[in-house]
Amino acid sequence: MARKGSRLGSWAFLIGLVIAVVVGFGLGGGLGQGMVITLFVIGLIVGLLNVVDEEVTPFLMSGTVLIIAASLSKDVLSTVTFIGSVLDALLILFVPATVIVAVKNVFQLARH
Repeated sequence: MARKGSRLGSWAFLIGLVIAVVVGFGLGGGLGQGMVITLFVIGLIVGLLNVVDEEVTPFLMSGTVLIIAASLSKDVLSTVTFIGSVLDALLILFVPATVIVAVKNVFQLARH
């Protein structure tokens, strides 16, 4: 996913996923303000550094599906609290990443 020579985006993505799952299972203090800010910033880094031009459409499609599924399944999965927490953490990670990639794509389309 990351551009050649830049591993920050790949590491940010992997670290963000691990943090989201760990926090979702109630470890690491839960989704406090500090963790929300951390996941949000990692999402920004992923959106800025991790998606190259040929990956924009698959990333936006997958990110959008993940965001919609996670948002809509919260009511259904509310009885299993850790799954809801994992989905919340994934939303905090993927929403900024998806928005950044979408905005970059719009600017790219406007240039042509």
